[in-house]
Amino acid sequence: MLLRLFLQNWDAPDSQILASGSNDNTIKLWDGKSGQLKLTLTGHSDYVQSVAFSPDGKTLASGSDDNTIKLWDGKSGQLKSTLTGHSYVQSVAFSPDGKTLASGGINTIKLWDWTSGRLKLTLTGHSDCVLSVAFSPDGKILASGSGDGTIKLWHIPVGF
Repeated sequence: MLLRLFLQNWDAPDSQILASGSNDNTIKLWDGKSGQLKLTLTGHSDYVQSVAFSPDGKTLASGSDDNTIKLWDGKSGQLKSTLTGHSYVQSVAFSPDGKTLASGGINTIKLWDWTSGRLKLTLTGHSDCVLSVAFSPDGKILASGSGDGTIKLWHIPVGF
């Protein structure tokens, strides 16, 4: 079973939650200290390839082979919204200011205003699936890694 893990601070400053997505189409939230399962989130219809918490921890994004990005309440696990329009979403990452969500899929990266669901920008240049996206700490550069064997650095426009 494919399992991807991402560590994120949870509600209380002294506790942590682990979020995992897998090929059973679910996301599981685990207590990082005890290892006990806290919640199982269902709603994707294919493998969950990536999960990421917003910087404030209030929202969890999940990217799936079902061509969707789902946004979940980080505390209750309730589904808040679904973003569509990206094929085989392999990676998701929030910008450090929490305003933009990047998603990597087939040959492209999409940048979203995730609160409104509006697609802000599509970046092209990879010739295979984008497997990983990550923002620099200042949010001015987005790095992407692809199955084509390349890593690209993208300069994010000022005021984006």
